[in-house]
Amino acid sequence: MTRTTLKQLLVATALVSITATGALAEDVDYGEFADYTLRVKLIGGAQYEPLYARISEWEALTGATVDVLSRKNHFELDREIKQDIAAGTLDWCVGSNHTSFAPQYGSIYMDLNGVIGEETLAEFQELALKNSTVDGRLVQLPRHSDISNLYYIKSRFEDEDNKAAFKAEYGYDLVPPETWEQMKDIAMFFADAPTFYGTQFVGKDEAITGRFYEMLVANGGQLFDENWEPIFNSEAGVKSLQWFKDLYDAQAVPAGALNYLWDDTGLGFASGTVAMSLDWAGWAAFFNDPENSKIAGDVGLVRAPMGDGGVRAGWSGSHTFSITSTCDNVDAAASFITFLTNHDSQTIEASTGLLPTRGSVWDAAKEKFAADGNDFLVEVFDTYQLSMTEDAFTPPLIAPWIEVSNEIWPRLQAAILGEMTPQEALDEAAEDARIVMEDAGYL
Repeated sequence: MTRTTLKQLLVATALVSITATGALAEDVDYGEFADYTLRVKLIGGAQYEPLYARISEWEALTGATVDVLSRKNHFELDREIKQDIAAGTLDWCVGSNHTSFAPQYGSIYMDLNGVIGEETLAEFQELALKNSTVDGRLVQLPRHSDISNLYYIKSRFEDEDNKAAFKAEYGYDLVPPETWEQMKDIAMFFADAPTFYGTQFVGKDEAITGRFYEMLVANGGQLFDENWEPIFNSEAGVKSLQWFKDLYDAQAVPAGALNYLWDDTGLGFASGTVAMSLDWAGWAAFFNDPENSKIAGDVGLVRAPMGDGGVRAGWSGSHTFSITSTCDNVDAAASFITFLTNHDSQTIEASTGLLPTRGSVWDAAKEKFAADGNDFLVEVFDTYQLSMTEDAFTPPLIAPWIEVSNEIWPRLQAAILGEMTPQEALDEAAEDARIVMEDAGYL
């Protein structure tokens, strides 16, 4: 089957039908690829796995076999892909990607314009497609979007003794925080290490860089000026980094936080040992599931806090799928990633709280939650919809972003541990980030 034929087939039947009517995948012709093995590298983790149960369904529909070469967290997957690039071993077709990661990969992923039909792409949210475009090339198909809001254990805030004690100590009412400073106060108030903590944070890789970045913006700062000069070693930057250090020093966060990534914080909050956790929507259903969570039925949610700049935290982007430029069967790869982002697939992911990138799925999911009496997930979608509309901003969508991040996050850790002052850490990171930007031709 030619690429053009596949595109026409998907546009004319499958995707229009699925989006309009929610048709089952069996009613759609995704092509025939008998005896072909599609080699893929996917992001792994608790919130990503439910979708992969559909891979066997695509295999049955097309006759192809999927060989999952990797299923790792995104930071490990990123390092593996860079090793493949260096070794010249891009002998696989589909890879998990992210709008924050994609600009660094150059031309290893193909432009999906002309591969995925225009009518199909029109079903995706405009902003998700815009953020998936690098230098005019649509190098990824958005799977779901992410942004963080604040989950909290309601009973801790509703306890009358806690209310009275907090008011006596801090002079204002104990309610879910509106600002980062209030969040720090409340986290310190609730902390009772080593059995209970006020909050937690992801502590390494681009995860903590991103968390620092959104706090920096919320506090009125920026990573770069208009000429791409690093300026995050500002007063706003120091204040933002000090927030992490203060909580760490007060033992208001777990001692191992500097090794945490997203599964660690998600499972930590579900364990009932953390009062508040800033996290993305993908954990929502898990947190409220009594089979997985000790705080099911006791979970509250509010928008992320504001900083001194009057801006709410809103570091955002989309998880995506890309096709390598070296792929030996583009038709099969296009069929596969279209299947994994179709109406049915995004509906499955939405049922766990993940934010769909197809507008029709977002609306349908909210209607189903309401019909099922699932008030919690209705609240989740309402809260995250507001955040995506009013608070969302991406990190710089530039090729050296991850390299810049790799200069920042070890310095953040050093300052949190007291090995450097926050100002020293950020000054050093800014100087090395400047070298990265010079080498990349931005300065």
